[in-house]
Amino acid sequence: MNSEFKSDGRLERVLRSGRFAVTAELNPPDSADPEEVYQAALVLSEVCDGINATDGSGAHCHMSSVAICALLTRAGYAPIFQVSCRDRNRIAIQGDVLGAAAMGVSNVLCLTGDDVTAGDQPQAKRVFDFDSIQLLRTIKIMRDKGMFLSGRKLTTPPRLFLGAASNPFVPPYDWRPYRLAKKIEAGADFIQSQYCFDVPRFRQFMQKVRDLGLHEQAFFLVGVGPLRSEKAAEFMRTKVPGVHIPDNIVERLRKTPKEKKVEEGKRICVEIIQQVREI
Repeated sequence: MNSEFKSDGRLERVLRSGRFAVTAELNPPDSADPEEVYQAALVLSEVCDGINATDGSGAHCHMSSVAICALLTRAGYAPIFQVSCRDRNRIAIQGDVLGAAAMGVSNVLCLTGDDVTAGDQPQAKRVFDFDSIQLLRTIKIMRDKGMFLSGRKLTTPPRLFLGAASNPFVPPYDWRPYRLAKKIEAGADFIQSQYCFDVPRFRQFMQKVRDLGLHEQAFFLVGVGPLRSEKAAEFMRTKVPGVHIPDNIVERLRKTPKEKKVEEGKRICVEIIQQVREI
């Protein structure tokens, strides 16, 4: 793995030191009040090495990712700027990347984006000028070659730690590691996975990742999250794009007494973390 630092950020320092890194998503508010962002970040700041500022996830409109990042950097936090290809063309994306870097953002997570039909405004027009691989290549060019995609020079290139998403939990399973290899080749320095509730499936995925040597080329962060009840689990696996929750997890929550479901969800989450750390 290249030992040269790409950014000045905390997340990259922690990962390169070999420590266990923790990131978390900040659910953006349906509000213009910055205090709502600060209150949400306050809960995460003591335990996280990076705070993901989501970009219209699930194709639902909220406060923008770049605005969340501006507020977080102003308050001294370490945001991960999520960039979706769904809503902006290459001109807007390159401008947003420069703006984010100017505000002190060190991490960018490159996403293709959920289709508009997944959200509550399905009549919205799709852009998709890029996919996530093309987006990674573009920002890598800006960072490493100091120029826009057009070839025009940048006076000060951005220093950015580039991330990509991976979902080992939906078919075609055999194709997922090869898709990931393309993202790493395009410039991904770290990988964030979809929520992991199926550890055996993740173990199979990581075996192929090792066979391809990808674990030596990028850092891996596995998505985990507590489920409050079997109803929450059913909602996530049927309504949230890309989430797979095995029947045994849902059944375990269903058999748990109502007053203990939240604690059981946390217990499942901790068990998954412990298993994943051993892979």
